[in-house]
Amino acid sequence: MVQLDHRIPPPLVALAGCGLAWALARLAPALALSLPHRLGIVLGIAAAGFALEVWALLHFHRARTTISPLAPQKSSAIVRDGPYRFTRNPMYLGMAIQIAAFCLWLAHPLAPLGLVAFVAYITRFQILPEERAILARFGEPYAHYLRQVRRWL
Repeated sequence: MVQLDHRIPPPLVALAGCGLAWALARLAPALALSLPHRLGIVLGIAAAGFALEVWALLHFHRARTTISPLAPQKSSAIVRDGPYRFTRNPMYLGMAIQIAAFCLWLAHPLAPLGLVAFVAYITRFQILPEERAILARFGEPYAHYLRQVRRWL
């Protein structure tokens, strides 16, 4: 389904993942869990996800390369510092962390399926096509980076 590659902005996919988590939690409200201190934990996790995204964006800005996930072929540099030392996709990881926080807020055992759907979709329709486009643009230096740093964690 190449027609879906790079077509939906990742923040919208993240919102869809949250929507799915919310819908699943509403589907069977009797399964809701009790989690003490939930608000503080959720806010801390969500803040960590947001901070990771901002950190990653700052490194893209410093490298003067595109931050548009819809046009990876316009990349002008391979960013390898900051969070890119331990994950190739810190912005998507930050979104996933925020979705995980939302799932925790929902306190429902089915809610994490929204996170699973986000990770599966982003990997297939965003990350893999990005990797192909950047590999075609930069060749062996990017192939080396792919071998050195994990896709997610």
